[in-house]
This record gives sequence, structure tokens and C-alpha cells, in this order.
Amino acid sequence: MEDSILRLNKFVAHCGIANRRKALEIIKAGEILVNDAEELNPFYELKTDDKVTYKGKVLEIEEKKVYILLNKPKNMPIQYLQENTKPDVMELMKKKTDLKVTAIDSLSEISAGLLILTNDKEVIEKFKNGNRKVKRVYQVTLDKNITEEDLSKIRSGIDLEGHLFSVLGINHVQDLGVDALGIELMKGSDEDIFRVFATLGYEVSKLDRTFYAGMTKKDLKRGWSRFLTDKELIFLKHFG
Repeated sequence: MEDSILRLNKFVAHCGIANRRKALEIIKAGEILVNDAEELNPFYELKTDDKVTYKGKVLEIEEKKVYILLNKPKNMPIQYLQENTKPDVMELMKKKTDLKVTAIDSLSEISAGLLILTNDKEVIEKFKNGNRKVKRVYQVTLDKNITEEDLSKIRSGIDLEGHLFSVLGINHVQDLGVDALGIELMKGSDEDIFRVFATLGYEVSKLDRTFYAGMTKKDLKRGWSRFLTDKELIFLKHFG
């Protein structure tokens, strides 16, 4: 069938190094090798075992990139390490996309809230070490009312085994009760939050990430997910 034929110029364009018109020029200039030999015909019909190279690099068709915002439920891990009857985040993602995606950062199994998943290796790498400065907001419920003295300690910074845990802000969330706090961070994880309160003698009974890299949970029920908008994607890549 005609639709099953993949011509060289189309293949090169889909590999992301040039658009279709520029691909024609590259091929005619002899810069594309097929099985280590120059191929000057842009309409050469590729076979399944053909190896195409450009400037010494083997070309592969770029996988479609997806970016998904999930409102993760509490008590759900990103992925179980072994067989389990309970669903995990990756099982939820299989219902959203056929592509394999990865969380750009982590949320503990017991934590809930916003999580971004993608197959974009460049974005994953940017966020991988956890040191990328991204504004995030958490709603935290404690086992008891926190003292003003302990709030002041957190605002001043808490030492966690050699690194300083600092907040942009921490305040009571009146609508959620006296034991609920809102915490704004630029660095740090939900695990750090658990450890900070444990150091001060409190137990976190509930933690929910409600804001991440400019995104909120608006219209996103617990367990639901959606694809990022173009504007959100720009913010994530360049300003997040």
C-alpha cells in the first residue's frame, strides 16, 4: 500500500533534523547515508533494515512527545516494584497514552497532588536532580496545632542532615482547620516536608501538592489527568 511506503525525505524530516524541504537539500547534497553509502534520491523507499545516518549519527524517527498533568491520589505509588493488585500511577497513564512516560519529579506514595509525566528526555533530565528551582505549593495537615515558635523556626530555615530546608512562606489555611498549613517552596520535596515536621515533633497526616510550575488543580479531580496546554508547556520548559 502507498501509505506503508516511507520515503527518505519524509523519514529525515520525521527525525527532527530538518523540515521536508530542507531534507531534500540535505539528501541531494550527499549528507545522508543509507547503509553507509550516499543516497542522493530523496524519494528512495526505505526498507525495514536500512540504516540511515547524518553526520555520523544514526537517525531514528522522533517519538511524539506528550506532557501530562495528573492529580495523584493519596496512597498511590508512582510505580510498584513488583506485581500488585492495586493500581499505580503508571497504570493510570496507560489509560491516557500508549507512550511510556516518566514523572519529572516524585511524590511519595502517601502524598497526593500534582504530578507531571512526559516522555521528553530533555525535560526529564532538567528536573532529574531535584535541584531545579520551581515554585510548588503544598497543603499540609498535622496531627496537632503547630506553635508560633515552630513556625518561626521553619521560616528561618531547618537543617536537614547538612542541607538547609527553606520556605518562601508558611501560614495557616483557615478554611481547612487549625492543623492545616500552606507551604510554598522553590526547592525541596514532600519527603523533606515530612522530615522537617518530624524533627519538630509533628506528624503529617495529609499532604497535597496544589500548585506546581505555574499549574493548579483547577477542574482536575483526584485521579484525573490532562495534557498540558501549549502555554503551560512553554512555562515548564523555559520558566519552570
